Amino acid sequence: MAQPFKEKRLLLLVEILKLLAEIALMCLLGRGVLAILAGPRREQNLFYQLFQVLTRPLLRGARLVSPKVVLDRHLPVVAFLLVSFVWIVATITKIDICVRIGVHLCKA
Repeated sequence: MAQPFKEKRLLLLVEILKLLAEIALMCLLGRGVLAILAGPRREQNLFYQLFQVLTRPLLRGARLVSPKVVLDRHLPVVAFLLVSFVWIVATITKIDICVRIGVHLCKA
C-alpha cells in the first residue's frame, strides 16, 4: 500500500517540474514574439522587461552549460531547447508513472 503513495508523491514532483518548464517555455516564447513585434523599441516595452526578468535565470543557466563560442544573442534559443528537453523528459516520466500506478490514479 505504501508503493502507490510513493509513486503519487513522485508524480506530483514530476508534474511540478513539467509545469515550471511550461511556464519557462511560455516566457521565452513571449519574449521572442515581443522582440519581433516591438522591434528596436522593445527595451521600453513593459511586458518585454517583465519577460527579461523572468527569463534571466534561464539565460544564465544556458550560458553555464553552453560552450563559449555560443553568442549571447543565441542564448534564448539554447535556453528554449534545454527547457524543451526538460519538458519532454518530465512528460515521458509522467506517462511512465501513470502506466505503472494506473491511469485512473493519475486523473485525480
